Amino acid sequence: MQKRILIVSQEVSPYISNEGIADGVLNLAKIVKKNPGVEVRLMMPKYGCVNERRHQLHEVIRLSGVNIVVNDIDQPLIVKVASVPQARLQVYFIDNDEYFQKKLVLHEKNNTLVKDNDERMMFFCRGVLETLQMLGWSPNIIHCHGWFTSLIPLYLKTIYANHPVFAPTNIISSFYKKSLKGSLDKKLIDKIQFDGIDKSMIEGLVKPNAENLHKIAARFSDGIIFEDKNVNAAINEYATQEGRPILEVEAEEAQEYYKFYQNFFSEALV
Repeated sequence: MQKRILIVSQEVSPYISNEGIADGVLNLAKIVKKNPGVEVRLMMPKYGCVNERRHQLHEVIRLSGVNIVVNDIDQPLIVKVASVPQARLQVYFIDNDEYFQKKLVLHEKNNTLVKDNDERMMFFCRGVLETLQMLGWSPNIIHCHGWFTSLIPLYLKTIYANHPVFAPTNIISSFYKKSLKGSLDKKLIDKIQFDGIDKSMIEGLVKPNAENLHKIAARFSDGIIFEDKNVNAAINEYATQEGRPILEVEAEEAQEYYKFYQNFFSEALV
């Protein structure tokens, strides 16, 4: 039976120029895809700096038009798709004119965080799961990369827990040493509560910094991967206490990811 793996990242090469997460995620997708019977797809935000003409993005009309409520405001979901040249990899882009129109990724030109990154993150994480529902594509594994994906495990295990598309799905979060610097809007916790999520599940987000976002991701993930040594001692300790399977891997050991998938999620992959 075919194995389906969705890799979700805040950055994917060649759409974002980044020698860290973006390139690593693309290499991972290429290597995992080489295993027999494996289908790999990717998702990322459609930042305004992504050149749609150069990369031949086009809107998937049947997947667009759904509204996602963020902070009591309906935000239309726009889904676009492209293929990575010579890799036969399909990439879906989560877009919205309010959140992703500016030619920015996660920082302003002066290197400060984009002011509404909290809502952009919420929209993106919900948008990933909404798109999978509309596609009717059930991944055995969702593998999240970067702090911008931190809410996907929470949403998957709460709001979307009973949707049949996600019946076979396990979720993995990868943590990086270079992560969010500073904090997001302190009202993030209230905005997430508006989605119907109990405050007791997200108390740590009273201070929405990298450590607490990673803790939320760790709590609701089925497995955790530390992409760099010494990511954060508190996160490592928390993940260990939660009893999650943990993998520490270097970028050049990409095939170790697939072994991790097999060893810990064999029930999802049969």
